[in-house]
Amino acid sequence: MSVSLIIPPRPRDLGEGMVVRRALPFAKKRMVGPFIFWDHMGPVAITDKFSMTVRSHPHIGLSTLTYLLSGEILHRDSLGNELMIRPGEVNWMTAGNGIVHSERAHHSHHPPEKLEGIQLWIAFPQESEEIAPSFEHFKEKDLPLIKLGNLPWRLIAGSYGDTRSPVPTFSPLFYLATKARTGESAELSVPTDQEGAVYIAHGEVEIENQLQGEGHLVVFAPGTPVKFTVTKDATLFVFGGTPFAEGRQIWWNFVASTQDKIDAAKVRWTEQSMGKVPHEVDWIPLPPQ
Repeated sequence: MSVSLIIPPRPRDLGEGMVVRRALPFAKKRMVGPFIFWDHMGPVAITDKFSMTVRSHPHIGLSTLTYLLSGEILHRDSLGNELMIRPGEVNWMTAGNGIVHSERAHHSHHPPEKLEGIQLWIAFPQESEEIAPSFEHFKEKDLPLIKLGNLPWRLIAGSYGDTRSPVPTFSPLFYLATKARTGESAELSVPTDQEGAVYIAHGEVEIENQLQGEGHLVVFAPGTPVKFTVTKDATLFVFGGTPFAEGRQIWWNFVASTQDKIDAAKVRWTEQSMGKVPHEVDWIPLPPQ
């Protein structure tokens, strides 16, 4: 069998009406390649009675990648960036040795629109953990569209075959998205030193004679192709990459190769010396130890 693990949907209530399905990290699978965190947020209606407000909070040792299926989010960070992310676009925030940001979604449409998307973290190789923070934004037209079988795939980050996304990753990886109709199938090759997975955001697929529905993450053994047949119109994400030789520590919003780096980040955030987000007053305090 090529499937090594199936991770079922696991709802997490983030408060204020925002519920996500968290696929990574998982007790039996902390990472897929360098991907260490995977949240499927929404769909949730943004109305005059509900808005998403994620106050200023810090990150180290990772890049965050936000990719929306619907709705809009206002991003602000301690580098002074402020812009709206919309469906099909990519926000790529490199935390490096430390960055602070906030995210907000407010009611501005009639009728109210729904907010839905994937927010993930990609861990850094050791030699990149202490780099300076940065931020880049990419329009949908900037992201390559490739045809595999009968399906068009958007290459969000990394490389696949001879095609590379402009998103500046730090280790070998791939991250693609597609919308497929019932009866369509696909097989995506994976290098022998990498592992891959498929996440079913919508719909249903058949993998090795088993049906996998919305919110399931199916992890494949290293070097094996990601294969599936769509049994109900689906929105799918295929991703993976080369695993790190050493493990990663993850605590709250911090990722690092050593506990010392995380402990130092805790002190910096408590002292509010990691940076401040312009136009933001409130910030999320360090969780209980």
